[in-house]
Amino acid sequence: MNHTMTQTDFAEISWHDFEKVLIVAGTVVKAEAFPEARKPAWKVWADFGPYGERKTSAQIVALYSAEELVGRQIVGVINFPEKQIGPFRSQFLLTGFPTDEGVVLTAIERPVPNGTRLA
Repeated sequence: MNHTMTQTDFAEISWHDFEKVLIVAGTVVKAEAFPEARKPAWKVWADFGPYGERKTSAQIVALYSAEELVGRQIVGVINFPEKQIGPFRSQFLLTGFPTDEGVVLTAIERPVPNGTRLA
């Protein structure tokens, strides 16, 4: 059954609420295997310009190789608390859309400076 979302299906937030989430552009500088992860994942490091380089664990191996991630601009949430994932400390959330084939990364239509905030 195809369901159209209505206003009662989600909680409205204010602009002030949205501004609390630091969603910024970054460029992947390194990606490597994460064999200790329970589910297949890459360790990913990204340069967020003035916010520095941060790392995360990303379950995106179904659709992306480590080689094709390096140099790619991504969209990350960088103000969640750090999260321990096995022996690895995740410092940002790499955003994407879950599909039956795997997570499709959020795309930036054309290059922007690292650290540019989503508005």
